[in-house]
Amino acid sequence: MTAYVYNTASSLDGFLADEADSLHWLLSQPIDEDGPGSIGAFMPSVGVLVLGSTTYEWVLDAEGGAWPYDVPTFVFTHRDLRAAGDDVRIVSGDPADHRAAIERAAGAKDVWLMGGGDLVGQFARAGMLDRVTVAFAPVTLGAGRPFLGAALDLDLVSLERNHGFVMATYDVVGPLAPPAAGA
Repeated sequence: MTAYVYNTASSLDGFLADEADSLHWLLSQPIDEDGPGSIGAFMPSVGVLVLGSTTYEWVLDAEGGAWPYDVPTFVFTHRDLRAAGDDVRIVSGDPADHRAAIERAAGAKDVWLMGGGDLVGQFARAGMLDRVTVAFAPVTLGAGRPFLGAALDLDLVSLERNHGFVMATYDVVGPLAPPAAGA
């Protein structure tokens, strides 16, 4: 069964990118590319990538305009963007509107929700988020793009270390319940 997995990195204070949408803070940290939480170990389970336009444009810029992934990709945006390959689909609307196409493209593999945090929050609210894997970097940013745009109850299933990163994986229990009246 296809699972929707948010696999990302975050500063300790909960930001994916700084105020200028930069990941310099992440890319300057030492990490064992073959160690716990590595993308190389994760990618064989991925059948589809899903991301927002800011993340998509950042990856394209970092890769000199070439799309580096060889799996079908869905880019959610309200803007007119160029698809950087035959397997890149530019879409708009609610995640649930594209669920059948995403799962068909994923086959028996998982969907990697690459980011950003607001888009992943939309997937969570649509019931399309099963697992969160986050590499907490040993930095704080003070401001930037929030890690996740939804209030969720999570269950920790694994915890590892890769240099200064804390690699945590959580199953999504569901929306965070509001406090009881009078609490």
